[in-house]
Amino acid sequence: MTLISEFDPWCSALCTCPSKLTFNPYTGCDHNCAYCYASSYIPNFSNCRPKKDLLSRLENEARKLKGQTVSIANSSDPYPNLEAKAGLTRKCLEILSKQDCKVQIITKSDLVLRDADLLEKMRSMISITITTDNDDVARLIEPNAPPPSNRLKAVETLIKKDIPLSVRVDPIIPFLNDKPESLIRTIAALGVKHVTSSTLKVKTENWRRLSVAVPEIAGKLRPLYFEKGEKVGRCTYLPTHLRTRLMKSVSDLAKTNHIEFGACREGLAQLNTATCDGSWLLGKTGSKLA
Repeated sequence: MTLISEFDPWCSALCTCPSKLTFNPYTGCDHNCAYCYASSYIPNFSNCRPKKDLLSRLENEARKLKGQTVSIANSSDPYPNLEAKAGLTRKCLEILSKQDCKVQIITKSDLVLRDADLLEKMRSMISITITTDNDDVARLIEPNAPPPSNRLKAVETLIKKDIPLSVRVDPIIPFLNDKPESLIRTIAALGVKHVTSSTLKVKTENWRRLSVAVPEIAGKLRPLYFEKGEKVGRCTYLPTHLRTRLMKSVSDLAKTNHIEFGACREGLAQLNTATCDGSWLLGKTGSKLA
């Protein structure tokens, strides 16, 4: 199997991302977020480990690249806690920089600041997930990830360094983080120009973890998903009217605060004011592998 592949392996009709490549330095993630559904298709997901022969394989595959957009990472965070000592994502960035690739980093960690010196020299943008601005709430659903307060400081620093940045308010979970007014105001004041958002998509594994992490919230969510919800592919979504209301609320907040907005895999492209993933901050996206 190759390390670098075309994005959207599910060929989802709901995906509105531009054409790009994707690459995960690690298999699994040690942030242990209760809502993450990658564990449903990645075995031993909580056991974060580097890809086998990562750097040598990437060196070989990167030679085929000609400036395309590479999204890092869509299944496993490229800055797990393990990365602080391993430094593998940094080495991967060094390899990709030689091919003049446009790099989109998706992370929930302020560790990305360590690599700002590289990212300043590359055609890059960073998408930082901040599900809530409440550290106590985040500790329940993202127990091993850096707290949102640290991520907000990272946002501020990266913007000061003129590195293009988007924030993912994702996922929106009713009764838990569905009123993100203060978060949107905060990131707008810091200079964020783009927000991506989506609602919680339920699978068996993440529902089990979420039920343990926030049992009272899960009790309120159960009828919304399992009685009124909609099956979309292998996930259970909230009913369309509720998803629309939640996403429109975030969209309206973004508009009020002069931020571009994109809904992720919701089938609500009419709400988008820019490409959903924030890759518009890079300019024109790259073509497919040669």
